[in-house]
Amino acid sequence: MMKRLAAPLFAAAALAVLPAAAQDAPEIHYTAADIIQMPPDTYFGEVAGVATDSKGHVFVFQRSGNPYATMGGSRVFAHGGTQLLEFDSNGRFVREIGKGIYGFLVAEQVRVDPQDNIWAVDRYSGMVIKFAPDGSIAMLLGRKPESIDVPPRPPRQMPGTRPGAGRPQDVFTGPTDVAWDRAGNIFVADGYGGDARVAKFTPDGVFVTSWGAKGSDNDSFDSPRALAVDARGNVYVADHGNRRIQVFDGSGKYERSITGIGDPAALCLSGGAHPYLYSSNSNPVDDIDTGGEIYKLELDGHVVGKFGRAGKRPGEFGTVNEIDCRQPGTLFVAEIGNYRVQRLTLQQ
Repeated sequence: MMKRLAAPLFAAAALAVLPAAAQDAPEIHYTAADIIQMPPDTYFGEVAGVATDSKGHVFVFQRSGNPYATMGGSRVFAHGGTQLLEFDSNGRFVREIGKGIYGFLVAEQVRVDPQDNIWAVDRYSGMVIKFAPDGSIAMLLGRKPESIDVPPRPPRQMPGTRPGAGRPQDVFTGPTDVAWDRAGNIFVADGYGGDARVAKFTPDGVFVTSWGAKGSDNDSFDSPRALAVDARGNVYVADHGNRRIQVFDGSGKYERSITGIGDPAALCLSGGAHPYLYSSNSNPVDDIDTGGEIYKLELDGHVVGKFGRAGKRPGEFGTVNEIDCRQPGTLFVAEIGNYRVQRLTLQQ
């Protein structure tokens, strides 16, 4: 188990690749602590997701590294490799949710909605799984590839669509995040594999529409990695490969882009009367020692401040994949590269 650590850190960003507006953003002082207490002889793998509920409980979605395969008829079925763990507000282990579930292969994100339902996004199984607060399965979106009668090649581009536009249904090539608007409509980012889109569903999981395709235009994506939805129903998409956040209305109409904050990979929109958008310039996989800082932004894209940098020490970040910002001034960050969750307390 990782040692509990807390240290004040005055963060410095990797400035060489960022525009002047981001370079000049004030540094936000903060402290960092590791509060998670794993069960005996149990260890984190890559921590892909972290989220909190209304009670302050912490949910961690991590790649445990123990997959296995079984034969069923003429097909091989893959299992395991991911765990969804719940901890109380003090970091004490509570339970494992969905142990051994068919749709858990490679953890990508976990979110908790306003009703305290827990949503797990699994990249390789292509599924978004909604758990009720008691841990029972409430809804499934997506299909695990081994359960589909896959049509023969050519590739899965639909007639009359652009490459990466996907199918008009809940079949994903690699989902990366999930979010909701005030009416309960569900938005899923489909950003790995062949597709690069955002799909919208009713609160009951019925497909409504999708938008986006592979590319760099204002309605295209290069690896959409994270989502956030504001009180007006605007959808913020971390367009990681295009180094921007794109903003759309709830039907997918392009509104604007936010740039100058590196390669956004994790997004979180805080609540309250004055919400802020947090965005992580997560380390590129080919250079884990650069970037790493997190930006605090107004919803119009103005940078309020920034904090953190790439590294392995307390308060430094190793490929942040998800941010939770439910409580004002307190963030939880999930780090794939450092196998941990850190709780950050912002000083301004």
